[in-house]
Amino acid sequence: MTDPRSDRFVRSHLKTRHLVLLVELGRHGSIMHAAEAANLTQPAASKLLGELEHALGVQLFERLPRGVTPTWFGQVMIRRAGAALAEMDAAHQEVMELLSGLRGRVDVGAVLTPAASLIPEAVNLLKARQPRVLVSISVDTSKLLVQRLRGGELDIVVGRVLDTGAAGELHFEPITDEPHSLIVRAGHPLLGHGGLRLPDLLRHGWILPPPGSILRDRLTAMFLSAGLEPPAETVETVALPVVANLLIGSDMLVALPRELVQPYLQSGLLAVLPFELGLRMDQYGIITRRGHQPSPGAAAMLATLREVCARRYPQAS
Repeated sequence: MTDPRSDRFVRSHLKTRHLVLLVELGRHGSIMHAAEAANLTQPAASKLLGELEHALGVQLFERLPRGVTPTWFGQVMIRRAGAALAEMDAAHQEVMELLSGLRGRVDVGAVLTPAASLIPEAVNLLKARQPRVLVSISVDTSKLLVQRLRGGELDIVVGRVLDTGAAGELHFEPITDEPHSLIVRAGHPLLGHGGLRLPDLLRHGWILPPPGSILRDRLTAMFLSAGLEPPAETVETVALPVVANLLIGSDMLVALPRELVQPYLQSGLLAVLPFELGLRMDQYGIITRRGHQPSPGAAAMLATLREVCARRYPQAS
């Protein structure tokens, strides 16, 4: 049962300075440094933190000899405080844009494949209709992008929901999965090799994503399940220009969706090995915050993304 004392405090007495202090405590792990960042004295910061803990009836931070560390309750409050401050910043930005005659802003995050094809097409269409909408695009892993979405830093993410604990806060609209092919340079020795087998692929170096990524884990499992050690000669990167230049200048291999390197394939610089990896990734999709009202710019981008997805991936719609 909710403590009515806590409800009254949150609704009537929770101030912006409480939110700022929570965020800075999460960043610095020190009351002294958080107070400096929040333009407070250390006694004032300690008093504000004490007010919060008293009102909520829980300990938000453990006091340690060299600072503070958030409890689980503290982690929830830090994340929610960050989202609230981001909403306030977004409201101010939206008002300023309306006053200056602009049409809004949208912050989009995407994993690599949609960032190379789907997102540019959607942005071009949006800008053709609403040229004054400012679009900011971030490319990263699904985990980091969803964290930023939950924290209010992003309006829309095109990626995967990997944390089932966060699924209740998010709305997911599936688009498609990513069948992967083996990509090599034109003239690669393995292109003329008939009947390729998995051990043949270990004769050359591989370009791999960092450990912990879904693709890296599934490639490793593929080799191990066949009784083989994973590739030993590797380069780790997800930067597409780096990948393309490494491939063109060497005999390395990489597993990628063809969509990502289609211009290189069409120009004859790269080629697809005749080997069926059998790897398919979990579906990626459009992710937004459940129950959140998007700004006009974000709403326009969301509608445009859905329109482009329906055209590109009719099976999803």
